[in-house]
Amino acid sequence: MGDLSMTSDDRKIPFNQPMLHGSELDYIRETIEVMHTAGDGPFTRKCVDLLRQELGSAGVMLTTSCTDALEMSALLLDVQQGDEVIVPSFAFVSSVNCFAMRGAKPVFCDIRPDTLNLDETLIESLISPRTKAVVPVHYGGVGCEMDVILEIAERRGIAVVEDNAHGLFSRYRGRYLGTFGCLSTNSFHETKNIMCGEGGALIINDPSLVERAEIIRDKGTNRQQLFRGEVDKYTWVDLGSSYVLSDILAAFLYAQLEARDEIAQRRRELWNYYDAQLREWAHPHGIATPTVPEHCEQGFHVYYLILRSRSQRVGLASHLRERGIHAEFHYTPLHQSPMGRKLAPEEISCPVTERVSDCLLRLPFHTGLTRNDQERVVSEIKGWGAA
Repeated sequence: MGDLSMTSDDRKIPFNQPMLHGSELDYIRETIEVMHTAGDGPFTRKCVDLLRQELGSAGVMLTTSCTDALEMSALLLDVQQGDEVIVPSFAFVSSVNCFAMRGAKPVFCDIRPDTLNLDETLIESLISPRTKAVVPVHYGGVGCEMDVILEIAERRGIAVVEDNAHGLFSRYRGRYLGTFGCLSTNSFHETKNIMCGEGGALIINDPSLVERAEIIRDKGTNRQQLFRGEVDKYTWVDLGSSYVLSDILAAFLYAQLEARDEIAQRRRELWNYYDAQLREWAHPHGIATPTVPEHCEQGFHVYYLILRSRSQRVGLASHLRERGIHAEFHYTPLHQSPMGRKLAPEEISCPVTERVSDCLLRLPFHTGLTRNDQERVVSEIKGWGAA
């Protein structure tokens, strides 16, 4: 693993730091040498084959971002003006933007106070005759309660699209996240466990959607059918866009996927150290730490503290920043955003989302962290106390 970090107590500790874990640069050089740097080249196929074999999905398509994979999902579900899509208010804007762009109204749902995932007990009350889909976001790679969500969705005839940007190779009741809904999306942004700078993947679990997804991903054309010899020329047959990932980025991604076990083990060690050092200190001060239910195998994507108030969160973040340690807030409630209020102007109650958004602080978390780094972070937090 390419650990370029220093050991000085004076060095700054970044919140995130992209790292090399194997053959990234060699594989990029190979794409240039073979003169195939556009999408759907040899490394794209390697990534797709690996992910399909691991996940057992009907289709896997690399995209230029998780946002693009979500936009493809909206097209595949034929989301139209007047449809409604249930999304957690505590989520990244892409989770709702892709459906709003197709004319759908977001129906914002609150989150659970423990896992910070979509509160499955509220879904039923939010469904209307116009509901097209529900979008569970697996926060921090901890699975939403997918058995309940799937039962509701199947009974009410709505689609499930998993936003699995945080949870590649995490599991819920022994099954990989991203394999429950008809569609799921993954992110390979540089802040994710496995990354290539910018990138994503659409996971297709409904075989009937594979062919159309292939067309949507390739600008609405049936060009892939031409490459397979199924047609003698390709043409424009559907809506679509240019969602294809460059093979240069796929080369970088494949090296990261090869090192997935090493990455997971390193992140597990980092997460467990934080948890062992901070949990017993935090709880007597009324500060919450991450909750991982026994039936969830998380991906160790993030470690956070939920402080008692917004001012306390700001105080701790400032204390750490003054000492060269960069800790981050996270999402602001979508239902309170200017665009959220425009698209869903009615009064919306998401008290857990609002409290968590005010109080959550993410600690530095990346494979470049040294034990000395983590000791500094923990020492500064405990030294700050809970004033």
